[in-house]
Amino acid sequence: MRTPSRRLRVLLAVFSTALALPAALLAPQTATAADPSGGGPKVTSSADGIALTVPSAGNAPGYTLAIATGQLTLVTRRSGTDVLSTADGGTGGLRFRTGDTWQHATKVTGWSWKSGVLTLTAATTADGATVAARITPASDRYQLDWDVEGVEPDRLGLAYDLASAGHWYGHGEAETAQGGPGTDQPWPLDSGEVVHPSFGPASYNMVDPFWYTSRSTGLRVDTGHVMDVAINEGKDGLGRFDVDSADTYKATVFVESAPLEVYRDYVGIVGKPAKSDATYEQYAKPVWNSWAQFYTNVDQAKVLDYATDLHDAGLEGHTVQLDDKWESNYGNLTFDSKAYPDPKAMARKIHDLGFDFGLWVTLWINLDSDNYQFAVDHGYLLKDAADTSKPCTVTWWNGTAGIIDLANPDAKAWYTGRVKALMSDYGIDGLKFDTRFFDDKCAPHDGYKPTDYQRLGTELADEFDLQGVGIRVHWNSTAHQAGFVTRQVDKGTGWESLRASVSQNLAISTIGYPFVTTDMIGGSGGQPAPTKDVLVRWAQSASLMPLMYSSTSPVDTIDVTTGQKVTYDQ
Repeated sequence: MRTPSRRLRVLLAVFSTALALPAALLAPQTATAADPSGGGPKVTSSADGIALTVPSAGNAPGYTLAIATGQLTLVTRRSGTDVLSTADGGTGGLRFRTGDTWQHATKVTGWSWKSGVLTLTAATTADGATVAARITPASDRYQLDWDVEGVEPDRLGLAYDLASAGHWYGHGEAETAQGGPGTDQPWPLDSGEVVHPSFGPASYNMVDPFWYTSRSTGLRVDTGHVMDVAINEGKDGLGRFDVDSADTYKATVFVESAPLEVYRDYVGIVGKPAKSDATYEQYAKPVWNSWAQFYTNVDQAKVLDYATDLHDAGLEGHTVQLDDKWESNYGNLTFDSKAYPDPKAMARKIHDLGFDFGLWVTLWINLDSDNYQFAVDHGYLLKDAADTSKPCTVTWWNGTAGIIDLANPDAKAWYTGRVKALMSDYGIDGLKFDTRFFDDKCAPHDGYKPTDYQRLGTELADEFDLQGVGIRVHWNSTAHQAGFVTRQVDKGTGWESLRASVSQNLAISTIGYPFVTTDMIGGSGGQPAPTKDVLVRWAQSASLMPLMYSSTSPVDTIDVTTGQKVTYDQ
């Protein structure tokens, strides 16, 4: 018997920790009581600074916020130790962009402590501009709200000295200089270089504006705008959290005795699921999806051969899903009659083999779809942000399209009606939603915000069985509370992508989405078929994740880069 490889031992050790996370992170929250002595926060000043001291209360350890007045810097201390510090020097902690130039707060010019709020004013590096900040302390956190006066910036940001807080976690699926999120997901974040300029509620990535540290501090940015997030970019040791807006910058800084308590503080704000929406069988057995097996070179005969081979080899699963490239055109919601001459017979055969049958769907309607002009004429598509008299068109991986406006009740009813009719007509048991519900190029429906579309997407998906492959909704309380399975972003087929799938499982779960599945066992991404070792190790690691999402058949597959058949041994 072979001794397990070092790589496998590391994977098992990591997942021993991962298995403990959902139960621990979803444990009941503990309320923090007021200080029984009647004491509260106190402010003192000296020649070079201001100190806001918050006493311990209940489970909260208490902290001091030391504010340097010569160069506005906020240093959070717990038990006399620095646990989080804004950047100083040329970067500045409170920073803003105007005229394509970054400026920052400098000398504190005034302050007051009134009604539990510490108000600061500071000069800046920009002529005629000042910063006005308001700090509202509580026993386990403080609220930091600030504005720029005298000029009109286009971005406001906070910058932190990463090392002051130990290691950094959170964020979700990270775009990185090393190929993330598809082939890289640093854990901790500061061990790599996160460069994520389109970090926002419309992102296809699973992200939330929440970060926490090994020194038990955390940051939540309360915004519905796109952010530009950089963590250790160019190995500079800084975390920069910039918001693409001139609105008041609203941040909550958590100060606790353990990282788990910071997580509980965060889910106390955004909410958590009461239970998973996936069935027991969807946890107990894998789903088999056609994507990495065939990509878009798929048809009825290939799907049936795939399902039959899995069945005959004794490879169990609860569902066979037909992924991308079944529609006649994207948005038609009709089968391509040449590739799928008898979809009803296909569904019956899959059911006879003991599988449920699932289908990939999207809210994108391509311009060449039969439904596109109908949707335009009826006002069913999101409008263009620059010109709301015309529909918004966006580019995605399968062409140029409009997006169904879920805030329009008639549009939602039209879309869901067509999907339900499709499912009823062809014996389809559930859906894989693979889409954006909003795009930053588009204008929200009157009375709605971009973040509302994550809620609307959540509500739409809740009407259907997601078959254990989940959906990618985030950045709002409805998504946090829905109990959906969360599907990671597509990965490559090499060892680095397997590693990314492990740390990404942790990253997504610890921003408040505990039911995570890797996309997909063995990877995809149009790369060569995985080697036997990668496929086996990926299956082993996924067996320790909440759910298993499979595509590459261990019986045989096709190497998409060569077109050659790949057969794995027994």
